[in-house]
Amino acid sequence: MQSVAAAALRLEHEPVALMWTDERPERALQYHHEKWGCVMAMFAQAALGKTVAFDRNSYGCLGGGVGVGFGNLYLNWRGGIDCFYGFLSTGNEGKENAETIAEEIRKTGRKLAVERFLHGEGYVKSPELAKRFVASLPMVDIPARYVVFKPLREVDIAKETPVVVIFIANADQMSALISLVNYGRGTLDNVVVRSGAGCQSIGILAYQEAEREVPRAVIGLTDTAARSYTAATLGHDVLTFAVPYKMFLELEENVPGSFLERETWKSLIEE
Repeated sequence: MQSVAAAALRLEHEPVALMWTDERPERALQYHHEKWGCVMAMFAQAALGKTVAFDRNSYGCLGGGVGVGFGNLYLNWRGGIDCFYGFLSTGNEGKENAETIAEEIRKTGRKLAVERFLHGEGYVKSPELAKRFVASLPMVDIPARYVVFKPLREVDIAKETPVVVIFIANADQMSALISLVNYGRGTLDNVVVRSGAGCQSIGILAYQEAEREVPRAVIGLTDTAARSYTAATLGHDVLTFAVPYKMFLELEENVPGSFLERETWKSLIEE
């Protein structure tokens, strides 16, 4: 499946299709069920041309499993969900069993994970606010075995339908995408930026938009942790722009006759 919008935007990286399926694609990259990894690192591989699969036993980290739609896996956090609230905010040092849990993590060789568990990531001001953040997430357990990322050009639309299409855009391309999704609507609120992990912005937050009568695009890759796992492959100057498939078709139809065919855009991308 070729994208008219992607061609007009002159994207460096292929848009990525996110799909739900009960069949694992042949030759798909997949984390081992005991291996830690970042969903966004795998997403970057899909942008480079690979096909990637996740299931309920192989999603890299609990947060990644939440992000792609395998339910509230924070309940399975070491020490319980209260320890996750600490992890996201001010840490768990001094809590009952915290040192025991930290020692278990040390045995995996992940020193940074120990630091984050004990002293927190500092993304939310307090555990109480972290609890409110988690409660606000649109948790979903998708009705399929696999979540698959693959280059959009490899999607056979006669056999499969994406749930979400994700563009990877620099500042100029992001400005164009924002203009394009508003082009045919006459309103100003068709793009949202919501606090969350990189995988949530292309996963559950985009799924939530797909359920709306008038879906919106979700700008993502706004958390530093995800960016640290994609910078080497995607670069330091991009964000994600996730659109539910229904919105993607609308976006594609709006390219002909739009500003993407006018001199201002052409001069900008040719500088």
